Formats: sequence, C-alpha cells, structure tokens
Amino acid sequence: MTTTGMTAFNLDMNDLIEEAFERCGKELRTGYDFRTARRSVNLLTIEWANRGINLWTIEQCSIPLVTGQGVYPIPSDTIDILDQVIRTNNGVQSTQIDINISRISESTYSTLPNKLTQGRPIQVWINRQSGNTNPTIAVLGAAISSTDTTITVVNIDQLASTGYIQVDNEVIYYANTSGNTLINVFRGQNGTTATSHLIGAAISVPMLPSINVWPTPNSPGDQYTFVYWRMRRIQDAGTGISTTDIPFRFIPVMVAGLAYYLGQKLADVDPNRIMMLKADYEQQWDLASSEDREKAPSRFVPRNMNYYR
Repeated sequence: MTTTGMTAFNLDMNDLIEEAFERCGKELRTGYDFRTARRSVNLLTIEWANRGINLWTIEQCSIPLVTGQGVYPIPSDTIDILDQVIRTNNGVQSTQIDINISRISESTYSTLPNKLTQGRPIQVWINRQSGNTNPTIAVLGAAISSTDTTITVVNIDQLASTGYIQVDNEVIYYANTSGNTLINVFRGQNGTTATSHLIGAAISVPMLPSINVWPTPNSPGDQYTFVYWRMRRIQDAGTGISTTDIPFRFIPVMVAGLAYYLGQKLADVDPNRIMMLKADYEQQWDLASSEDREKAPSRFVPRNMNYYR
C-alpha cells in the first residue's frame, strides 16, 4: 500500500476553531463565533506561558554594551530571560569568550552601594515591565539637539528618578535627575534614532522591560556584549487564514484547550461535557509538555568557597 509521502498536516485558524466547536457539540455559524474563539486562542497561549517554558519560543539575542550605560531595553514581547553571558571580543573567532553573569533580584540590585561603578559586568537584574506607555503632563523645558545628553523638563514630578522617556518617536534613557534636568542621558534607545525636539514637546513614559548590569561597562560595545536566551510570547491568533505559532505536536492540545474555553462560554453546553473537555485538555497538555522539554542530562557542579580568618 502506498503512503502519502507527506508530513505537512496542520490546521489553519478556521479549521482549528471548527474542530473545537464540534467537540462542544456546536457549529461555527457567525462572525461573532469566530471572533470569540480567536480571543480565547490568544488567552490560551498566554496561559501556556504561565505554565512553563515553551521550547519553540526560545530565541538568542544580543546587546552591545556601551561604556557607562548600565540599563538596556529588551523586546517587549519577552516573557523572561532563561540564560545570559557576557561575550568578549564578539565575532572574533580566535579570542571570543563567553563569561558567566549571575542573575540577581531587585532587592539585591537595590543594595549595591554604587550602581555607576565601571568594570566588566558580573551581575544582572532583569526588570520585567509591561511594555506599555504611560502618558504624563511633562514637557520639554528647552529644545534639544540629537546629541544633547542633558534634558530640561517641565513638570518633572511625574517622572521617576531614573528610567525611560519617549519624546516624539525617540526613546531616551536617563540615569539621574538634578532639579528639573535629566542627566547621564543615553539617546536613541529601543531601536529608535536620536533626533532634535522642540521646546514644549510632550513626554510619555514607556515601561520597557530591561536588563540592569553591574558594574556598568568600562569598554566599548565591541569588547562586551550581553548575550541572552529569552522566551518570547507566542504570536497572536491572526485573522483565520494563517496557522498558529505552535509546533505540530501542540495542535491536539490547542484544539482541546480551545474546546474547553468555548465550553465555558457557549450556551446549553452540558456541564458534564465541560468537565470531559477540561480533563481532555489537561491530558493533552501533559502529553505535549512532557515531550517539549530538554532531553540532555542536567549537570550540577557545587561551588566551593574557602574562607580564611
């Protein structure tokens, strides 16, 4: 008997939603049915991020470090950073070295006595902000050029003592304030370009997720690079003709999860069927998540520390 020779089976969003409706004993009939199902798919993928690591969403990224700058934004769709190193001589095959950098908590970072100390970074605090932008009543108190590193602000009371601001399309990081002036300013952050801005330009506050390295780098970007492996958000459900951002082995659990979500919303679904859908969803999740894991053995090395008096 001849086989198909194909291994490309997948479900686009329309087929996935129809399958989930049928498991609820219903039919997909209206545009609203589709919209409410698509909304549930997006909520479902957010739940998966809270359940644990989704291996297909792990990406390697890097940030060239700048002398004297201790805080750097990371992509807003970052859920968490899993591992990180400081890479010296990035791209130079014969001398490139990855050096471990320890992750610390906010409370540990806050107790560092001098956060502007310069050297090779050995610790990092990951500030997991929302990525949203908050409006303020603050405005520029004076025009600035593309190279200015101090910024005069009116209504500075709404700004934190350190952080990010956005003026027009430019994101700016400032390390300190002095009176109504932002000082130790780093321009063109988060992929934006440093430009000039007029007096009175509105200031908003982007709550960017970021890394805070310590000590601050004492060498230019070609010397120190922060290399990290992040877990990103699963892509949105889309309009219906595209496939979901999941590997094929997670198709059954997505259908099962969506059916359970829909069963809680649709009218006249038997409560016993809802419990059956929930049990099937949990079973499919266990099967998929137990396969979606690192297969390499773990190696633990004790750290010996000697103290002398």
